[in-house]
Amino acid sequence: QVQLVESGGGLVQAGGSLRLSCAASGSTFRINDMGWYRQAPGKQRELVAAISRGGSTNYADSVKGRFTISRDNAENTVHLQMNSLKPEDTAVYYCNAEQTFPKYYYWGQGTQVTVSS
Repeated sequence: QVQLVESGGGLVQAGGSLRLSCAASGSTFRINDMGWYRQAPGKQRELVAAISRGGSTNYADSVKGRFTISRDNAENTVHLQMNSLKPEDTAVYYCNAEQTFPKYYYWGQGTQVTVSS
């Protein structure tokens, strides 16, 4: 079992920055990819950014150049630095961890990010 706890959400004006953090505990040795998803009201959950254990990253087109995902394998944490925030970034952001074997995806409880115009 893996537990994920997010922190760092909040209210920010457009153009501002926020840093989300996610701490994993439990059987973290089973984790490969970690990432951040978001879900806005009335919309499907979507991938924001992901990072492999080796540091390879993947970003949604809508956040490229503005968001940066990073990971500390020793501390079992993943961070999302969000700059130049836009109102359309408003959503609940969820931390995600992929367990390689057996295949399973863990989710955090979510943290609200609200960007005012």
